[in-house]
Amino acid sequence: MIAPNQHGRGASGMLSYGNSMIVDPWGTVAARAGDGDCAIVSEIDLSYVARLRREFPCLQHRAVGR
Repeated sequence: MIAPNQHGRGASGMLSYGNSMIVDPWGTVAARAGDGDCAIVSEIDLSYVARLRREFPCLQHRAVGR
């Protein structure tokens, strides 16, 4: 999951705090940004993704066309 966020004060005056992150399906944070301009990256282990899809088959349980 990639969770981007802005930081600073927007045109409407709303304050945002940054803290963008990349998180795996179990909630483990792979990369996290602080408040300020920056870029974060994380490697993707395709064997781990395949294993998670086997163990956590949520896409097979979705309702299509509803």
